[in-house]
Amino acid sequence: MNLKLILIVLSLMTTIPGYGQKVVRLAVAGMTHGHISFILGRPDKGDFELVGVCEPNHELAINLSKRYKFSTELIYSDLEKMLDEVKPEAVVAFGSIYEHLAVVKSCAPRGIDVMVEKPLAVSMDHAKQMAALAKKYNIHLLTDYETSWYPSTAKSFQLVNDKNNVGTVRKVVFHDGHRGPKEIGCDKYFLDWLTDPVSNGGGAIVDFGCYGANLMTALTKGETPLSVTAVTRQLKPAIYPKVDDDATIVVSYPESECIIQASWNWPFNRKDMEIYGTDGYIFADNNHDMRIRTRNTGDEIALKVTANDIAVYEDPFAYFYDVITKKISQPPYGLYSLENNVMVVKILDAARQSAKTGKSVKIKPTKK
Repeated sequence: MNLKLILIVLSLMTTIPGYGQKVVRLAVAGMTHGHISFILGRPDKGDFELVGVCEPNHELAINLSKRYKFSTELIYSDLEKMLDEVKPEAVVAFGSIYEHLAVVKSCAPRGIDVMVEKPLAVSMDHAKQMAALAKKYNIHLLTDYETSWYPSTAKSFQLVNDKNNVGTVRKVVFHDGHRGPKEIGCDKYFLDWLTDPVSNGGGAIVDFGCYGANLMTALTKGETPLSVTAVTRQLKPAIYPKVDDDATIVVSYPESECIIQASWNWPFNRKDMEIYGTDGYIFADNNHDMRIRTRNTGDEIALKVTANDIAVYEDPFAYFYDVITKKISQPPYGLYSLENNVMVVKILDAARQSAKTGKSVKIKPTKK
């Protein structure tokens, strides 16, 4: 092969998506989470190679292997056996929230990076153990939220950071949820733990309360709340006898307030936020549609924001890949970061305590 031809071949290689990048060996720990489709249904982008899946429920594992066309030879029922035999470099957890701790306990000593589905943990006890393990063994431990992928979230943060838009943030209101997990058709495997106070840590207060806590922690750059006050309701006890299905959480900060409305009783699916500042407001109605009004704009302006307009990872696994391969560094208290998500669990713990006692719960300052 002459030099010219070699150069042409090399040029073509570098233009092929994913060519030449490190392929990370990836395993899945737990498959009962309804969001399992996020990873198993993900197109091959040349960044990850699926090397193992661990799920004790053999029937579920087999059903998923048929649906997503992966080999049954990848299926394990014992997590540590899978880790030792297939030697993944990264693991994504799609079991119950309670099981996140066990995943980190197994992965951290082996130097395996982990990403869990939201929230990080069922309690501060679990969160502290997970954070300590991640620090001791120097692994990345990320938490994935759907709202982290939204162009409207990235644009809202950009506007807030530019004080010429809404000024100083005073109040943020989050609405998150849907008609209820049973009502929207979650399967029995997901429902079994999602509606269990031990496996999930609560009902709607955890399932959807975590979104607002995560976003507000990022907006305040990790500011510790002064107090948390919460009210939970059980509007559908016949369907959800063990957990709440509606929660309102008020998180107070030195100069602002956050109101989180988390519910399995909304008439429609929703994940939206309202940010009010001294000089204007930002409404992120969904992942793309926004409304903005400031002293400078006068009337309200409608925006449709896409990933072409603002830098955002719309694929959480692409973000995970870039973090663990050191292409990017996570910002302090960023949406996926461990610091942020330990604070989220602290807020949720206080919210559950407040709802149980009927009193506001004061938060001790976090040492940074």
